[in-house]
Amino acid sequence: MQYLAEGFGALAVILNFIGYRQNQVDRYLIISACALFSVSIHFFMLDAMAAGVGCMLASIRNLVALRTRSHRVVAFFIGANLAFFAYEWFVLAHGWLIIVAYSSSLIFTVGSIVLRDAMRIRQWFLVAESLGLVYSVLVGSIFGTVFNISNLFSIITKLIQEKQRKRRLSETDTNTP
Repeated sequence: MQYLAEGFGALAVILNFIGYRQNQVDRYLIISACALFSVSIHFFMLDAMAAGVGCMLASIRNLVALRTRSHRVVAFFIGANLAFFAYEWFVLAHGWLIIVAYSSSLIFTVGSIVLRDAMRIRQWFLVAESLGLVYSVLVGSIFGTVFNISNLFSIITKLIQEKQRKRRLSETDTNTP
């Protein structure tokens, strides 16, 4: 069972690396939805419910965000995250660590639906991925940890590339007579 769980985690790493390299938001959302579904299964198989729920909601949210970005959709997914958090906290009595997972999920929720600029999404997702990394390490998820580190590396690389591209464009504009 552990090997199967890690297999889903490995697939998620590959898909999400591809997703973060996309320049079009819609392509990113589709690829990311597949990666999130895979990592959700990974976390559920490791009995890390908070991350499993958060990633599953995120997968569905990304697909919904392709069609609509209404305030109702944002409110629904925020409410779903908070409802699952409350269920885990008050009914299942899961520990404080779920706060980290659901905080990450909420940042991803708002960013994926509200933001339309790929650069701004990447900036907010640095925070969310960092929280995900803390959670993955603390629950002992090997590929969850690799997933988050890979995503952080991809985001940072893409942000640096974009900054360099803008600098080159700026230099070209100032050098043009």
